[in-house]
Amino acid sequence: MHTDKPLSKEIDAGVPTAARMYDYYLGGKDNYAADRAACEELDKVVPSTRRLAVNNRRFLQRVVRTLAAEHGIRQFLDHGSGLPTQDNVHQVAQQYDPTAHVVYVDNDPMVLVHGRALLEQDERTCVIHADMRETDAIFSHPDTQRLIDFSQPVAVLFNSVFHCIPDSDTDGPQAVARRVIERLAPGSFVLMCQLVSEDPEVRRFVTEFMDQATQGHWGRVREEKDVAALFEGLEILDPGLVEVSTWRPDNDVAPRQLSHEWIEFGGVARIPGA
Repeated sequence: MHTDKPLSKEIDAGVPTAARMYDYYLGGKDNYAADRAACEELDKVVPSTRRLAVNNRRFLQRVVRTLAAEHGIRQFLDHGSGLPTQDNVHQVAQQYDPTAHVVYVDNDPMVLVHGRALLEQDERTCVIHADMRETDAIFSHPDTQRLIDFSQPVAVLFNSVFHCIPDSDTDGPQAVARRVIERLAPGSFVLMCQLVSEDPEVRRFVTEFMDQATQGHWGRVREEKDVAALFEGLEILDPGLVEVSTWRPDNDVAPRQLSHEWIEFGGVARIPGA
């Protein structure tokens, strides 16, 4: 299990974070000069990143909408949720049922501050300050216990986060996914996607750049086969594992990821048995 030092609650404006860089790409205001500078450097090699971030956010919204409207899911556990933007998971889910419960998990202290301010009036939604690898702590957290009934179907979201953690037998994406999935009731769902590239040079550059920029808070850009391995034994929903802008688009002219130096790749699966 992950045993790093306790998470800091201090915001370091001089060190970029993935959450704040993502916020900048989405047009948010909760980012600093260091985050914007890192994005500008990243864009020199992977210029499609802003569009990728926007498309990823739309994918998340479509998944939540699909699970709430078509599968009756009313509980969501969002790992590495990032900073609150527009049409967050709880807002999309509560359009279908105002009583839907959402637990957000993130290790960025800025997410905790802004998230709690945004959600303090919503007793059905909470933000937990935790590392997504700390499965025991997340599942046993009082707010999780209050809002999520794990004897019933729940949607667990790992949206564009696994590239933020390194490979490890105990704390890598495969281990984290297995730990969570084995705790879920049959009929639950899991969203998993991450940044991938079939170009070894792109994988090397982005992995090294982000690892250095975030001072080690990064894993690696992987390949499609690595993501596919996460879904072993699960019932993958149509259209399968894909570049996420093509996952059940709202219409034929919905934005697509046109540049493919890297893509967000993944999908949604059901836990079998029910």
